[in-house]
This record gives sequence, C-alpha cells and structure tokens, in this order.
Amino acid sequence: MDIRQMAEQYNEYVIGQRRWFHQHAEVSWKEFETTKHIEEELRKMGIEDINHFEGLTGLTAMIYGEKVEKDCSTILLRADIDALPTIEKNEVDYKSIHEGVMHACGHDCHVAMLLAGAKILMNMRSELKGNVKLLFQGGEETAIGAKEYVDRGVCNDVQAAYGSHISTWVQAPYIDVNKGPRCASTDEFHIEIIGKACHGGMPQCGHDAIVAASAIVMNLQTLVSRMSNPIEPLAVTVGKIQGGFQYNLVAGKVEMEGTVRAYGNPIQKKMDQYMKEMVEKTAEGYGCTAIVDYQYKTPAVVHDNEMMNTLVKNAAIKLYGEEGVVMGQPVTGGDDFAYFCEKVPGFYAFIGAANSDIGCAYPHHHECFNVDESVLKRGAAMYAQVAVDFLDR
Repeated sequence: MDIRQMAEQYNEYVIGQRRWFHQHAEVSWKEFETTKHIEEELRKMGIEDINHFEGLTGLTAMIYGEKVEKDCSTILLRADIDALPTIEKNEVDYKSIHEGVMHACGHDCHVAMLLAGAKILMNMRSELKGNVKLLFQGGEETAIGAKEYVDRGVCNDVQAAYGSHISTWVQAPYIDVNKGPRCASTDEFHIEIIGKACHGGMPQCGHDAIVAASAIVMNLQTLVSRMSNPIEPLAVTVGKIQGGFQYNLVAGKVEMEGTVRAYGNPIQKKMDQYMKEMVEKTAEGYGCTAIVDYQYKTPAVVHDNEMMNTLVKNAAIKLYGEEGVVMGQPVTGGDDFAYFCEKVPGFYAFIGAANSDIGCAYPHHHECFNVDESVLKRGAAMYAQVAVDFLDR
C-alpha cells in the first residue's frame, strides 16, 4: 500500500483531531479527558489491546501484524500528550477551553499524528511482519515523564523506538533527520548562599550574600570556558536569583536556580561535584557558606544507532524525496524521549511546521504558538513508514 497516499486521505482526520486536543488541553499528569478520547479513537479503529498504567495518564495499545513469523520484532511509536500552564493568545476556533492551559509545544499535533499513523497501520495489518506498540505518554513537560513508563517496563517487549516532534524552528514541510546529537540533557540546580546580614552603611559587620552570589554566577562560567573541552557543547545558565530584603541592608541570604545543557559531554556527568566545589569555595572566599542541590534530569537524545539513523532517513526520502528531507542542527531543548533511547535503539525526528506567511513562526512555549497544519499528514506517514520499514528489515 502507498503510505503517502493513505496519509493524504487522512489529512482532514489528523487536522480535526489536532484541533480537538488543542481545544481540550490538559497539563502534565492531568490528561484524563485526553486519554479517554485517545482510547475512544483507537477502539473505533478496531484496536482492542489497550492498557493503562496505575497512577499514570496515557496508555499503550498494540497493533498485531498478520504476517508475523516466530520471534518477530516490535517497534514502539511514542507521542506525548500534555499541555502547558500557559494563557493562550491565539484567536482561533479551536482555542483552548481550559483557561490558563494551552498546547504551546505541539503535543496536540503529536497525538493526532500518531492516531492517523495508527489508522494507516491498521489498514496494512495484513502486510506487517511484526507488531507495533503505541505509547501515548503523559507528563513529558515534567522532563522525566517517560522514565515513569520505562520503569514500568514499556520497553521490555520492543526492539526499537521512534517518535517525532512538530517544530517551528524547522521550515514546513521539511523533515529533519540529522544524525548525532538531537536534544540536550536538562539538568537543574538550586544554590543557597548564606551570609550575615547587617546595615548597608556598615558592611564590615556582615558578609554580603549578594556579592558572593555575583562572584558565583561569573565563576560558574569557567566550568564552560576552562574545564570543558571547547569542541564539546556545554551551557550553564543561572536563570533565577532572589536575595535581599531592603535597599539599605547587606543581604544575608541569596537563592539561585539554573540549568546545565550538554550532549553527553564527559564533564556533565560529574557536574554535581564540580559545581559544588566551585560554589562552596567561592562563597567561602566572601565569608559565606553555600548549599548546592544538583539534579540530573532528562538525558540527552543522541542518534548514535546507525541502523535507526539510516532507516528513518530512508523512510523520509521514500515518502517525500531527497528534496523533502533536511539534516538540521541539534537543539538545546530537552526531551524525555531520551529514556527510551537508553533502553533500545531510537530516533526522534523533527517535523518542520514553521510558516510565517500564515503566522506560524512563534517559538515553542509561546502564548501565540501555532503550526502549519498541512504537515501533520507527513508526521502521520512517518510513524507508519518507519514502523513498516523496521518490521521489514
């Protein structure tokens, strides 16, 4: 069967589903209505093997091939389903009906694309030489949602994983299938600096936590410029500082929060140690003490499996030709798809959806975020083509 042609036939379906999910946006781990609607759509397709996870939203569903042999393969196709706590500023017919909740990252598109991809695969069951496991995953915006499903064994019966992200940093209608680094790791840190408050006119009586914090912010950058290999990307960002109570007081306490981004950089694996040493010794030099809480969160997504790299690229070319495919740059945003890649060979494609002519040029997480819906059928086709090609290996 011609997958591209079938995707064209489901164009109206995939757009309609995307708009339903956009209108009924729900934040992480509260995607109850979303999960219910997904199950209803899957059952309409004739998919009966549907499983939920106790205490989690989302679900898995199985499509069983009818041309299977002994020890056949199974591929996992994943779509994340949660929205963001954002007040939508788009004036569209399908605007979110839940005040303060918006699909500002495109997960509504991901759900719709996988549902349409499932429709295509159900039409091709007689040709499938293996099985397809669908995962509609909650909690991606928590940065560790996928880990919950991995810990419950979602990857135990699959041999590969594929997912995709709608992307307004990629021009429509191109499909980005670069090798190597894809999404950065997203560690977080919290630093508390404790000094000694005193009158601002008599600073010699105290230990200024703001001055110590200022030195720490600057010194942290030497972890990038002097301790990390220059050819291995690393970003250390202090994004929040709070300290002081009054203009004429020396601050006795400052709190800082930030993030570290990398693509498997060796120094990132020991960043908790390096940061703790740097921060504590800098604070000590100003007569202060410091407490560092470093959290390793989402790992990096790195396309390092040649079989999957080649398979996905060839699938995109098969569907839309060399002219429809680009080899883009890595992004420093994170995605918990990384947890699947730690268990099985994986690939995370970007479906270009930027189109400034129709106002689709805002970045992800923006209150005016929107996409060129004409590319959704391409995302659906890719889900199906990658699954078919993997099972045909």
